[in-house]
Amino acid sequence: MAKEKTQYLCRECGALSGRWSGRCLSCGAWESLEEQEPIAKHLQKLQSGKAVPLTVLADLPQAEEKPRLISAITEWDRVVGGGLVPGGFIILTGDPGIGKSTLLLQIAHGLAQAKHSVIYFSSEESLTQIRQRAQRIQVDTSPIMFSDVASLDSITATATEHKPDVLILDSIQNCYLSDNERALPGTVSQLKEAGFRLMKLAKENNITVIITGHITKDGNMAGPKVLEHIVDGVFYLQGEDRWHLRMLRSVKNRFGTINELGFFEMKAAGLISLANINQHLLSQSTHAPGAALTCSLEGSRPLLLELQGLCVQTKYSMPQRVITGADPKRIMLIAAILEKYLHTAFSGFDIFFKVSGGCTIKESASDLSIALALLSSFFQQPLPEKSLALGEISLTGQIKPVNQIDVRLKEAQKFGLTTIFLSDEQKVKGPGVVKKFKSVYELLSLFPES
Repeated sequence: MAKEKTQYLCRECGALSGRWSGRCLSCGAWESLEEQEPIAKHLQKLQSGKAVPLTVLADLPQAEEKPRLISAITEWDRVVGGGLVPGGFIILTGDPGIGKSTLLLQIAHGLAQAKHSVIYFSSEESLTQIRQRAQRIQVDTSPIMFSDVASLDSITATATEHKPDVLILDSIQNCYLSDNERALPGTVSQLKEAGFRLMKLAKENNITVIITGHITKDGNMAGPKVLEHIVDGVFYLQGEDRWHLRMLRSVKNRFGTINELGFFEMKAAGLISLANINQHLLSQSTHAPGAALTCSLEGSRPLLLELQGLCVQTKYSMPQRVITGADPKRIMLIAAILEKYLHTAFSGFDIFFKVSGGCTIKESASDLSIALALLSSFFQQPLPEKSLALGEISLTGQIKPVNQIDVRLKEAQKFGLTTIFLSDEQKVKGPGVVKKFKSVYELLSLFPES
């Protein structure tokens, strides 16, 4: 009978290897390979379980829906779906120094003011450091209980005994497991085990658990993907240096919409909610060649964004393409469509493109505004003042209608944008000057000197 092959698992990156070595071949970590149980024995254990009783959901008593936990921080409450769900398990991640701990301290304060019991565990800072931050941002911490213990066993035991409404852990990477000395803080095995324990704590005791996590150099959440799967929500806090702006984005949310955006301004008193972000975005817009406005939907929120294009005749054999805030392939595709049907020689021009405010556009509804920004720079003629473009461009040069047009136009009219460029097939109602185009050929009418 053939001998079962032994496998080794890297506790840093989770890679499997058929033989042991001093260094993981995938991530390069030293002394990180651990022997794993043979697959046959593991399957035998899985098959040795006993049958469990089954339940028909209709036979269960009607569960009373508990109200969400409101922090009174408007942007946070909106992004998480209207407040925290009791028993939910979510993670907040972002760059070091972006303001995660500050935001969590403000959330804890808001929840405590709403008469919810909160326990705050900090595995990264001492209690003195937390107190200094609380004094700086003028947060009343008297109703909140704090600890700087990093032992996950002690954290779960304390939470089980006191049963708070909300448990905050900053951060999960710095916790350690007392019963597993080999699961060092920050390793794959530690994060997996810690994640499952905290999930069990949240669901079995109806405690809302909020944790923070680190990100990798690529901007993704650090740790195994299983951690993203077991949590109910993943929220990224991102920054924009020009305005000290912070953006909170939901990339996973079982209790609300994904890709929802919340905006904060970093001040001495902490993170201040910016409910009227479009006023800030439009205050920086300009009426100049190469600038075009669009309305992008992020979750349920319409954002008025300025797209800026710059076309310069190239001095190199290979034209430059520098693009920020949009998919480079989409910009190049629209430039190719314009060159094909309007004979604008973009292939001989360097193209620089950016989205104002540090935001990112993903939906095709911005195609028309991208095209107009490029054409405006190419012909060095500005678009009509207070104008907005919404439309998708097909490969055949046709301009197609966009969805949720009423929401976008309502926001545009709110800020005095009076000229709207749309597809000829778009059905619209309401005041304002509407100019419709069937194909990209008709866009040249906006540039009389072309």
